[in-house]
Amino acid sequence: MSDLENCNGDCASCGSEGCSQGATITLTLDNDETLECSILTVFKAAGHEYIALLPLDENGQNDDGEVFIYRYAVENGVPVLDNIEDDEEYEAAAEGFDEWLDSLEYDELVPADEEEEEN
Repeated sequence: MSDLENCNGDCASCGSEGCSQGATITLTLDNDETLECSILTVFKAAGHEYIALLPLDENGQNDDGEVFIYRYAVENGVPVLDNIEDDEEYEAAAEGFDEWLDSLEYDELVPADEEEEEN
């Protein structure tokens, strides 16, 4: 389903939270069209790992905010993406992604040094 570019499947290697440091993936859609996506993050939800991708236009931009979520695994050192076929599983994955987004907003509101002072 995909060819990975600039990514070895280990988001910790990107040097940041998530994979937003320019890592991209090229998806091959069902109609054989290819679509370049920025990797936002790999996250866990409901006992599975998922990957959130931001589809990019020909200029490397995303103006509509659409995000794709796929089931994610690493098999024999190679990242593998699978479609989420079950509505309940998709809802759990979407909720996990929303929690990740909420954590980013929290981090922006409360810098890490202030959080440490509170503890």
